[in-house]
Amino acid sequence: MTTHAPHAAQTVTLPVSLDEAVAALAAMPAAVPVAGGTDLMTAVNSGLLRPAGLVGLGRISEIRGWQYQDGHALLGAGLTHARMGRPDFAALIPGLAAAARAAGPPQIRNAGTLGGNIVSAAPTGDALPVLAALEATLIIAGPEGSRREVPVSHLLTGMEMLRPGEIVGFVRVPLLHAPQTFLKATGRTGPGRAIASVAVVLDPARRGVRCAVGAVAPMPLRPLEAERWIAGLIDWDGDRSLAPEACTAFGEYVAAACIPDPAPPGDGTEPPALPPGVLHLRRTVAALARRALGRALA
Repeated sequence: MTTHAPHAAQTVTLPVSLDEAVAALAAMPAAVPVAGGTDLMTAVNSGLLRPAGLVGLGRISEIRGWQYQDGHALLGAGLTHARMGRPDFAALIPGLAAAARAAGPPQIRNAGTLGGNIVSAAPTGDALPVLAALEATLIIAGPEGSRREVPVSHLLTGMEMLRPGEIVGFVRVPLLHAPQTFLKATGRTGPGRAIASVAVVLDPARRGVRCAVGAVAPMPLRPLEAERWIAGLIDWDGDRSLAPEACTAFGEYVAAACIPDPAPPGDGTEPPALPPGVLHLRRTVAALARRALGRALA
């Protein structure tokens, strides 16, 4: 490991199984798990983090692939963005594959992992809105071989937290066999951090539409009323087509739900207008949601 930090970690442990990794964390509670290290080493090099030790997860083969399980895909937390972006994975979970391909330049996609994206919980994490729209579940490994399941939305919103010595081992994702889209807008040309992102997932079995918006809040946002409204307009028994006006209205509905107008003052005066930058962000979200829905229904 190479770092410019003046006080780098003193101890590095390289377990070969999840249970060994959990045991290593129990033996040294101040240690930090690390897989790709794309977020961790940025924090170390900038002086924001001084871990007493590292528990490397790169040799744990059980979390580097995926398997089928009762209509779901069980994804290892060690899957890299580059691996998820390949065609065989895209045929399985197209929305997550699209997010993985948009995760940044090749060096980031080759190192960064699905589990790291979740645990870092950065608002701009590309996989997060897709996982929220898919209503994915985390399988967390704990001491003495214990395993528990937590909805990914609970972890991202802080409703549940990782306990001492726990590691995210797997992500359980339903296989919907239906169109999924992911789009994002960045602040500069080429791959970069999102200023807004939108995932749209169709669920024909339940005649539902799931949408999640990323990067505009500390966690992905689900505009549930907009989802229910647009799902009621889709002809699920036909070609699932929608008028362009409906897609446009959906985009505006999603944007207004995620970036609402200011609350009116209590004195009865007019509420303040949104700043130009916020209005631009709302228009960006509306455009992304409209396009994502249109592509999912195409």
